[in-house]
Amino acid sequence: MKLLTVNVGRPKVVEYTDTPGGTTGIDKQPADGAVRVTDPGPKGEAGGGVAGDTVCDLRHHGGTDQAVYAFAREDLDFWERELGRPITNGAFGENLTTSGLDVSGARIGERWRIGDTLVLEVTSGRIPCRTFAGWLDEKGWVKRFTQQGAPGAYLRVIEPGEIRAGDAIEIVHRPDHEVTVHMAFRSETTERTLLPQVLAAGEALHPELLKAARDYVAKQTS
Repeated sequence: MKLLTVNVGRPKVVEYTDTPGGTTGIDKQPADGAVRVTDPGPKGEAGGGVAGDTVCDLRHHGGTDQAVYAFAREDLDFWERELGRPITNGAFGENLTTSGLDVSGARIGERWRIGDTLVLEVTSGRIPCRTFAGWLDEKGWVKRFTQQGAPGAYLRVIEPGEIRAGDAIEIVHRPDHEVTVHMAFRSETTERTLLPQVLAAGEALHPELLKAARDYVAKQTS
């Protein structure tokens, strides 16, 4: 398992985003050399955790529990075949493009060490948005991406550090529950009845998903 590229994006003005000024940093490009990764701070106030990367929509992206976004090269290859066009590393807006790691099959709370010092923890899957659809310019993209069920993973920073392309990825902790990124994603999108089951991941869940699951259970038992 290894890190193929660390990807960062600069602000770009487009028509398909709801952010002020129509700016987005979804078009990410591989960075040269070492890149620092840290906890950016609270969502809504802070951007992403990858140095040099721009997060424009602070309402929906960035912050401690979405500090880093990872996507598997194997899943990019799938979409290359499906869409019939090249998909470069970073094209899905991911900070980390990985190889040999089942990103969407990772368990919530699973921890990865990348390079010598960085430790990240899986929190949730990525929910496709209007900006993502507009950027790819594919008809029915949100529905297609959702149905595939391989959303990639958001991660929080447990131990900051520097990483670079080619670094090894090691799973240093795997929780004993069965709540994967894929399952959590389905619970938020197509199968809300899974919400009670994702509570097995506890506080490792993204706070917004944890609240949604607790509210669902409360409603069902009231």
